[in-house]
Amino acid sequence: MAKKKFSFKNIPGWTIVLAVFGILYLTGLHTEAIGQVQRLLLATGIRNADVPDTLPGSASAAEAVKESTAIPAKMAGAGFKMVDLDGKAVSFEGLKGKVIFLNIWATWCPPCVAEMPNIHSLYKKVNSDDIAFVMLSVDEGGLEKVRKFVEKKGFTFPVYMPASQFPKEFYSNAIPTTFIISPEGKIVAKQEGMADYDTKEVQDFLQSMVKK
Repeated sequence: MAKKKFSFKNIPGWTIVLAVFGILYLTGLHTEAIGQVQRLLLATGIRNADVPDTLPGSASAAEAVKESTAIPAKMAGAGFKMVDLDGKAVSFEGLKGKVIFLNIWATWCPPCVAEMPNIHSLYKKVNSDDIAFVMLSVDEGGLEKVRKFVEKKGFTFPVYMPASQFPKEFYSNAIPTTFIISPEGKIVAKQEGMADYDTKEVQDFLQSMVKK
């Protein structure tokens, strides 16, 4: 009886797909692979970040923020402590007076990995003494894991990790989640899930809140 010759053509497609994903998972590359696919989705423009043109009862975003913060209120995230990638303690409350772009992410999260390049591009365009970026990692692997990830990617925006109880104002059902906070400490925009932030709309919205 003649033996059948082995051929890759005889292997079911689903078996090959499972094998590829198994290898990616075991090597830790699945996050990057999925992130790359989701990055292509962002490039189509169908997941642009949603920021308000105006807030209720106002003629412009800048006026809306001014009106919504006319009455002094407790800053969102007041009392929250963080550490930067050098282990230096930072008070979130110390950023009051700046426009804050807060992104909650993790190295194991494909949508987070997918959107980070466009956030970095936004950071390089609008970062100033008046606009603070807080890339807040919720990884449990410690500072070294996050530091290696950031260095490998070449990101230069400020990255932090929680050093105290997480503020209830920043709770979310999804990761990544992004908040934009006014100089007075009020949350004026929130985006759950990945999005493209490197748009003129987001740039204009951030700069419109800067105190003149």
